[in-house]
Amino acid sequence: MYSQAEQQQLKDIAKQSVLTGLESQHPIKLKLSDYPDSLQIKRATFVTLNIRHQLRGCIGSLSPRRALVEDIAHNAYAAAFSDPRFPALRQQEYDQLEYSISILSNTHPMQFESEQDLLAQIRPGIDGLVLKDNSPETGGNRQGTFLPSVWEQLTQPEEFLQHLKQKAGLPADYWSDTLQISRYTVDYF
Repeated sequence: MYSQAEQQQLKDIAKQSVLTGLESQHPIKLKLSDYPDSLQIKRATFVTLNIRHQLRGCIGSLSPRRALVEDIAHNAYAAAFSDPRFPALRQQEYDQLEYSISILSNTHPMQFESEQDLLAQIRPGIDGLVLKDNSPETGGNRQGTFLPSVWEQLTQPEEFLQHLKQKAGLPADYWSDTLQISRYTVDYF
């Protein structure tokens, strides 16, 4: 969907935003008019940071709220300094970072009658899922998402869904009529 030059430009924005964060504790400030229209469209993105193929931070947005270049700058900074699973990135880690950018399609609600029906509709290796549950019995407002890249570790739909429920703070065997699932696809680079 994006040319090699555009992909490189987006990765450069992510890298510069992390570097700016190390130097001044805020993401890079961008001037939208410096970028082509294709990079100014509102898109939802995730930026994943790895060091030696090990997760170091991953932050993103599920709905398009800002221009693509701004979302990547914001999420790269947040992945480096605000992912609650990791301490803030240190200067000595910067040169070791590997960047992965995910640009999400719009989410599409799934219709299903049962857990088995849902599992039969899930497309391994293709679908990213958003799980939401607002049941009062679970405390309401439970939400989690897995990008399609998670299929590399969780290859079976049952396993993928169970871990997604746990990520949302629900038991692996949880099921309720209040459960909502949406799917999306991703362009990676």
